[in-house]
Amino acid sequence: MIEQMKVLSFTHFVQGPAAAQYLADLGADVITVEPLSGAWERREGSGGMRLNGRSITFLSVNRNKRSMAIDLKHPEAATALEPLIASADVLLENYRGGALARLGLGYDAVRAINPAIIYASATGWGARGPMADRPGVDLLVQARAGLAAATGTPRNPHAAGTPVVDHHGAALLAMGVLAAYTRRLTTGAGTRVEASLLAAGLDLQAESFALYHSAGRRREDLERPPASACWSIDAPYGIYRLADGASVALAISGPMDGLGAALGSDEVAAFDGTARRIRRREYTELLAEVLGSLTYPEVEQRLAPAGFWFERVADYDDVLTDPQVVAEELVARMPVGDSEAHVLRHPIRFDGQRPPVTRPPAELGEHTREVLREVGLGEARIDELFVTGVISEPRAQQVNS
Repeated sequence: MIEQMKVLSFTHFVQGPAAAQYLADLGADVITVEPLSGAWERREGSGGMRLNGRSITFLSVNRNKRSMAIDLKHPEAATALEPLIASADVLLENYRGGALARLGLGYDAVRAINPAIIYASATGWGARGPMADRPGVDLLVQARAGLAAATGTPRNPHAAGTPVVDHHGAALLAMGVLAAYTRRLTTGAGTRVEASLLAAGLDLQAESFALYHSAGRRREDLERPPASACWSIDAPYGIYRLADGASVALAISGPMDGLGAALGSDEVAAFDGTARRIRRREYTELLAEVLGSLTYPEVEQRLAPAGFWFERVADYDDVLTDPQVVAEELVARMPVGDSEAHVLRHPIRFDGQRPPVTRPPAELGEHTREVLREVGLGEARIDELFVTGVISEPRAQQVNS
């Protein structure tokens, strides 16, 4: 779909690489420009977890890309970088503010080489304001953006349990690049695209934030019983523990007045809509007690015929074999040596198909020579760059393999 787009990805951690992976899935030629030691997610990765010596974080966000390894601080780095920049449609980066500029790769310097470039940056906190130069990562943004307080409560905040801001931020960054690319195709103009984890963390809460401030709510209104899933939506909307150790999520499916009858509880049935709202904690705790005496099969038997919306709470083992997940082909098995990694596929279908995995995550510098040939460097000059240490031979620089 975007096979003509060429992207230079100066990214690390999760947000930037995941954004580049979305673009690569859609057909863009994404060249990951890594330091000679490899990007962080290749060298380390979350929790140090590895499969056959490969960082699993790296495996999850680097398919369908090519890799070149270069010492950006080397005085001859420009020999390789300038023709790459001149031939690119997009430069994507998520280094801390000013880091690439200090290496001669800031927006103005890159635009001087390629005036039509789409220069897309993702930062933790944005490029302006008192926190512009501070490190920003997913958890810190969950805290600062109010997400931890909304996931738990202000008195008992909780992180979301997975780096949701990183991944939402990646999708927003990719969306920004695609919008700028559409503009470039129609006008020929480049664009400065700026995204941040802070903006992504707030964007995840667009409805909740508007409800809170537009309705004049207070911090106390965010406090809620443990079973309640959202401060702004009344019970039974929530997650409840059952007698057999399972948990059930109850959502809203229209009028809830019949819930008490379906559960066989006159006490629950006695709460009308007004009472459920005004006596929210009492109602939620009562409902939790009633559901806590039932098993999941019993809940299913009582609620399904009445048309209520509910689901059993799954864990990651359940998700892997979930018939709906399998039918939607959302998980892929990717060979890693003599093992297999389970990774998620691209989340969107196009004409009924999900974008394929055309390249496994590349070895460090695997495509350095290939990429430099494509931008016009001769073999002799490429060999010189290898000898002087500007770029690295792939086999000599495999990291932790």
